Amino acid sequence: MQDTLVIIPTYNEKENIENIIKAIFSLEKKFDILVVDDGSPDGTASIVKDLQLKFSEQLFLEVRKNKNGLGTAYIHGFKWALSKKYEYIIEMDADFSHNPKDLKKLYKACSVYGADVSIGSRYSKGVNVVNWPMNRVLLSYFATKYVRFITRIPVHDATAGFVCYKRKVLETINLDKIKFIGYAFQIEMKFKAWKHGFKIKEVSVIFKDRTQGQSKMDGSIIGEAIFGVIKMKLKGLPKSK
Repeated sequence: MQDTLVIIPTYNEKENIENIIKAIFSLEKKFDILVVDDGSPDGTASIVKDLQLKFSEQLFLEVRKNKNGLGTAYIHGFKWALSKKYEYIIEMDADFSHNPKDLKKLYKACSVYGADVSIGSRYSKGVNVVNWPMNRVLLSYFATKYVRFITRIPVHDATAGFVCYKRKVLETINLDKIKFIGYAFQIEMKFKAWKHGFKIKEVSVIFKDRTQGQSKMDGSIIGEAIFGVIKMKLKGLPKSK
């Protein structure tokens, strides 16, 4: 068992899942992987099960019956990780939009440089997004500006999905009280970590759009983010935390 777990939520990722797992396991720094699959009809979970025969000590799989949203998949993964002895828990997409080689950057930001939360940031140093259409780049970029303006959180990429949490952060945040399941889930987690006083560090990375499989982004997820941050800001956290 390694000190760090990479959680990869999946739904219909058969084109990517084997390659992303092998890419992570080929790194010099060793990570364990937990795939949380929402009952993918394309056989994603079966591919992972086959790989478990080769990586039995490093690769784990949790299969849920329904597609219940990104946020609930990560919450499931967080609780699984906390039931073990992992000190660092990383969120990562299956589609290579997050470069596996950047995992070490996120890990070192927390394990060496003192961050409690490290974010693989697209916008901390300009705009580092490749292969997105301009309308999506603008939507994402201004969404992060909007979030920062409304919540005052000192983060350039609050919607980022490439994040490392120290164990104590996930133990402190009441995971059962996380309200959002889509795009806004990422914002809520960072907002609550910040409100609890944890140190957040952004690590500049290059985000590349998927080349295989289909994006899970839709209008309802974006709407949740737009209106959700206002509710989140107004509600904040109870004084007792």
